[in-house]
Amino acid sequence: MARTVVALMLREIATTYGRSAGGYVWALLEPILGVALLSIIFSMAFREPSLGTNFPLFYATGFLPFAMFNDLTNKVAASVRYSRPFLAYPSVTFMDAMLARVILNALTHTTVIAIVLSGIFIIFQLPVVVDMMSIFECLVMTTILAVGVGTCNCYLMTAFPLYERAWGIATRPLFLMSGVFFLYDQMPAKAQDFLWYNPILHCVGLMRRGIYPTYDATYVSPGYVFGISIVLIVFGLLMLVRNYRNLMER
Repeated sequence: MARTVVALMLREIATTYGRSAGGYVWALLEPILGVALLSIIFSMAFREPSLGTNFPLFYATGFLPFAMFNDLTNKVAASVRYSRPFLAYPSVTFMDAMLARVILNALTHTTVIAIVLSGIFIIFQLPVVVDMMSIFECLVMTTILAVGVGTCNCYLMTAFPLYERAWGIATRPLFLMSGVFFLYDQMPAKAQDFLWYNPILHCVGLMRRGIYPTYDATYVSPGYVFGISIVLIVFGLLMLVRNYRNLMER
């Protein structure tokens, strides 16, 4: 299984990042441009961000976890279709395809987050006082949540092609509802009661707790996020195991 997963990872590296001269450079450039754009736009409207005094750091701590969740979810959801030619071999299973995409893309995003945040600290000469345990827990929590949502979507998008469009439309507001722009603590009480159930909001809050030593983020509940993730993973795997052969014939 390990050899199969590694082989699938090498294939994805070659096909995803090896087709153009940019390769992995674009994986790093895309979040940098996203953070820079948010910083420029909001610095024109506000004197200071909602937390701290540095706009790039504030929006990086919100945008990067969200981008990691979004990309990982899509990669896991498309894992069966992406590796369909190899799944015809008895030694290759859909679990191999999913694990390969999760490991490769989780490591890629973790590296990108480390580089971008370190770059911000160095360029703006900010004092480095971070809680590495909170940051690590955020990355693990974001990865497991993305695997849960992606596993369910892997079945639903393969079994029902129209679901992919419906999912894309339904999740567009997530960028606004996940605490990327504003702190959960500063939102109206009615919005807080509703948005607390968005698990991505907890991932973003945990990242900011790790970067800003004075930010408690008491609303963050890792147990809630891990609980939802495990339920989604179990449900998605059950549906894939039961309907795997039928999905391969579509």
